[in-house]
Amino acid sequence: MHDEVQVASPCIRHCCLDGDDVCVGCYRTLSEILDWSYCNSKERQQILARCKQRKIKGNRNTNCGGKQ
Repeated sequence: MHDEVQVASPCIRHCCLDGDDVCVGCYRTLSEILDWSYCNSKERQQILARCKQRKIKGNRNTNCGGKQ
């Protein structure tokens, strides 16, 4: 029997897309957010790794209500 580990969404309910369509809260792209529920655990872990890299880069191109 194959038990897949559940990978929790990184959403922190601070949703606002920057100029590159990356969420300023969780660092997922719009397509990653839309695809999340269809991804398996391995794909979700890959998304989280990309989010971590985006967060480290820290370059934000946003004007979400004047807040960053």
